[in-house]
Amino acid sequence: MNVTDFVDLPDLRTPFVLVQRERLLRNIRRAAAIAAEAGVKLRPHVKTHKSVELAALQREHGAEGLTASKPSEAEVFVHAGFKDILVAYPVIDPDRIVSLLQAADHTRASVTFIADSRQGLAALDKAAQIVGRSVPVRIKIDVGLHRCGVAAESGDLEDLASDLRACSSLVFDGLLSHAGHAYARNGREEIRDVARDEQRLMLRAKERMSRFGFPDARISVGSTPTVFSADDFSGIHEIRPGNYVFFDLTALRLGVASLGDIALGVIATIVSANDEYYIIDAGSKALTSDLGAHSSGGSGFGLAAPFDALGNRETLLPVVRLSEEHGFVRRSGRALPLGTRLLVLPNHACPVVNLYGRLAVCQPGTEPALWSVDAKGKVV
Repeated sequence: MNVTDFVDLPDLRTPFVLVQRERLLRNIRRAAAIAAEAGVKLRPHVKTHKSVELAALQREHGAEGLTASKPSEAEVFVHAGFKDILVAYPVIDPDRIVSLLQAADHTRASVTFIADSRQGLAALDKAAQIVGRSVPVRIKIDVGLHRCGVAAESGDLEDLASDLRACSSLVFDGLLSHAGHAYARNGREEIRDVARDEQRLMLRAKERMSRFGFPDARISVGSTPTVFSADDFSGIHEIRPGNYVFFDLTALRLGVASLGDIALGVIATIVSANDEYYIIDAGSKALTSDLGAHSSGGSGFGLAAPFDALGNRETLLPVVRLSEEHGFVRRSGRALPLGTRLLVLPNHACPVVNLYGRLAVCQPGTEPALWSVDAKGKVV
């Protein structure tokens, strides 16, 4: 890969997001192979890339439906013609999803929601009645992140089962979890333990739901680290990785990806220099200040290198500070002229993408294709 393929394109002024297509495809195929071997459904999370074109590529390589976060994000993909969307975010206001359900009616798409409270179930039921259709819902189980969901062994699960029976417009569609606490672990062995515990808790929740009158609940699990580290998917129906399409320095730190797997970076230009730092034109508004998913990760805000030095981790220069429009890259003894373009590998690819309107998707010897970030800013 040579950055000079892109320098002369006037529309690609720095900073911009570059995606290496060969690595992207390899990552997409890797997840598809995991799903096929395990005999589970692959429903990738589009919050990572927010791109209709990239979602179509995932569908072409085995994805059977998509996962979205916010209703407005899901609506973009419904309007784009995708027929099976899961909104993996608790809704407690019925007005937030009426337009999404109407769009799904118009395009004949299926939209599934999650709930972890009586208020959530009531909101979904009311929205379904407003639109005049039944709505599938999954119960969110907390398997250790302690963000959303109810514990598998809690009385709250029985209460939700009882509340669900009283909702005439809701159809139980199974159980869902996100083992996001895996991002705080060290190495694949520790992550594998998280995946095994998630599996155990979900099977326990399924057993209890059967006793509450909801037999044969399907189980959906997610998170790139656990999906790529798990050694047993018995009893699991569906996996929902998201970050895997690009990977990033967090995946590298966790050991689920190599440097050669990271498909996304931000191209930035050295605009100034002093004895200690190169100053690049990408700050917190181009790289984010994110240390990693769920605020996990180490120090620094990315690693940078000229394109001709990308293959060697020892040559990567740490981005140690950020202003809004400036990044501070430690020189580490390197001598680079002003105007040099660097590829910055981010800590967390997902929030970076949401800052840009398009992705420059490239492969060696060809002009990059510009893919729209169609759901940019869709956070309601």
